[in-house]
Amino acid sequence: MKLNQLGWTALLVAGLFVGGLAQAAEKKDLVLTGDAKCTRCHDETESYPVLAIGKTRHGVKTDARLPGCTGCHGESETHINKPEGQVERPKPELPFGKGTARNVEGHNAVCASCHKGGKFIHWQDSIHSARDVPCTSCHQLHTVHDKVRDRSTQPQVCFTCHKEQRNLVTKPSHHPILEGKVVCSDCHASHGSAGPRLMVRDSVADTCFTCHMEKRGAFLRKHEPADDCTACHNPHGSTVENLLKMRAPLLCQECHEPSSHQGGIPGFANSTGTTSMGRGITNARSCLNCHTSIHGSNNPANVSNERTFRR
Repeated sequence: MKLNQLGWTALLVAGLFVGGLAQAAEKKDLVLTGDAKCTRCHDETESYPVLAIGKTRHGVKTDARLPGCTGCHGESETHINKPEGQVERPKPELPFGKGTARNVEGHNAVCASCHKGGKFIHWQDSIHSARDVPCTSCHQLHTVHDKVRDRSTQPQVCFTCHKEQRNLVTKPSHHPILEGKVVCSDCHASHGSAGPRLMVRDSVADTCFTCHMEKRGAFLRKHEPADDCTACHNPHGSTVENLLKMRAPLLCQECHEPSSHQGGIPGFANSTGTTSMGRGITNARSCLNCHTSIHGSNNPANVSNERTFRR
């Protein structure tokens, strides 16, 4: 009887052992499929901090449209299964990290395979695309905090390349970018635009009018034919108040000939003060003495020579 019991016990243990091995093998196959083939090495360690992607839009597993690791980096078989005798593990098919040989066109094509349409339709014709700027130079995918999408850190990302603008925003007259009230993407569409200079609107003026509506009018008399606001203003910063490129009357004389002005006197176009040589004759101390509403006015010029753009 005892022998029979021992036999049944041994058989049961053997069955459990074999079943456990089969279950372990099945579990191993399950773990090492899909992204798990990558996360067995790329875990939460300091060397490979990539799992935070699960907290971003790219890591929503319930969305079948989103790619896994191999969707961006390729199948990378030799990277996953290092060939015998090879000291260093080969890089993935598409490595994006620092210090890797960058195939910008290939990298951006991976992103463009999903990010197309909408605000990305102008990417191919944008200056950033023409200059082979990789998406990863601005965006960080494996972290919750993508600096270029955070308004508090976005300008610093842009200033990495746009050093002239970084200098201009420190001028006495500037848009409050460093103060955190305005960011680059309020005016510029970094992925391309139908307007000039990557403007978010169809023109520079329309972009400026998004905030400066009072300059739009409607006016009976407009300041024509100025191309756009940047004819007079440097939007990133200036040493002259109101973001002007230079002070009046020099700024005005960039377009308006001083000798043709009704108050102009030969040799006195840039002098200051008022002359005693007759009524209506001025020394152009500042064009703004008369033309106070320089963006436009409802006071038209007429036969009595009323000043244009005067309040």
